[in-house]
Amino acid sequence: MTEIREFRVAVDEADVDELLLRLARTRWTDQVPGAGSRYGDDVADVRAVARYWAEDFDWRAVEARLNSFPQFLTEVDGTGVHFLHVRSDNPRALPLLLLHGWPGSVVEFLDVVGHLRDEFHLVVPSLPGFGFSGPTRDTGWHSGRMARAFAELMARLGYARYGVHGNDAGSVIGLEVGRIDPGHVAGVHVTQIFSVPGGDPAELEGLTPEEHRRLGVLRHFQESLSGFAQLQRARPQNVAFALADSPAGQLAWTMQLMGEPAVSRDFLLANVAIYWFTGTAGSSARLYYEDAHREDTPAGPTTFPLGVAIFRDDFQTIRRFAERDHHNIVHWSEFGTGGHYSGHDSPELLAGDIKVFFAKM
Repeated sequence: MTEIREFRVAVDEADVDELLLRLARTRWTDQVPGAGSRYGDDVADVRAVARYWAEDFDWRAVEARLNSFPQFLTEVDGTGVHFLHVRSDNPRALPLLLLHGWPGSVVEFLDVVGHLRDEFHLVVPSLPGFGFSGPTRDTGWHSGRMARAFAELMARLGYARYGVHGNDAGSVIGLEVGRIDPGHVAGVHVTQIFSVPGGDPAELEGLTPEEHRRLGVLRHFQESLSGFAQLQRARPQNVAFALADSPAGQLAWTMQLMGEPAVSRDFLLANVAIYWFTGTAGSSARLYYEDAHREDTPAGPTTFPLGVAIFRDDFQTIRRFAERDHHNIVHWSEFGTGGHYSGHDSPELLAGDIKVFFAKM
């Protein structure tokens, strides 16, 4: 099952009509007066975005934009893999695999394609179990298995040497691609390194004030914003029932990590709508469970060439912890702007950093 066939996004009008009907019939939860976002997303905020989704958001424009890029579908290791494949006119172009995370999609990279295609052949897949790749049909789809699937995809496309860029879960998977396919991977560029203190107080000695601030950001995330990950690591099917049945629920579940003003309303809803129309809320959430329960978690530091780009309002990576787990960091950039979705909010900066890193290779 190695056939690669052309693909176009084409959501049935009946499915769009059903979405609008479900939004109109949403049974909204209550909220303590004056609580704001203390207990989670403010009901008024979610209702406002849901109203925009129903009345002003243009899904067909998202479809048209996706369909302006060459898209394909194939099967790898028993599951569907959807991907954009944008070839460069540059005869010296390096193939580059761009990996998104959760709750993102290929939409994360649409704004950066134009800034990269002069130097790279771009392969932008939907992760297995996410978006247009469709739900996975068996267990065990952890980051390592996804990495192996992408190494196979690049080989199937005829690319003997290629680079990788990852964001969010794509950063984790990208690092695994580098481990799994070192003979073909020129280097890996990521926007996060999920390396944290190990508990030894000596690790914190000599941290700068800025690094202590970053630890505070990490602590806040773990204490206040990581509930989604704990649930998806433990019982992803439980939340999947609600998300598969309620577009407002899918919206709120996504807004906890992808809300205004960090991203535009249209960017948020493009991602939410993809999860809704493809029915992949549950299969995408299973990635957290599979990673938490896998038996072949990689051990030891990575040694392939690694580049890191840190954006101001993103998950805070501290270099000394990153270098503990990755022994060949050859490029490190820190920007005073941008957020977790730098491909959307800072595409020129991200593209420029990717180019600088791979020029070193």
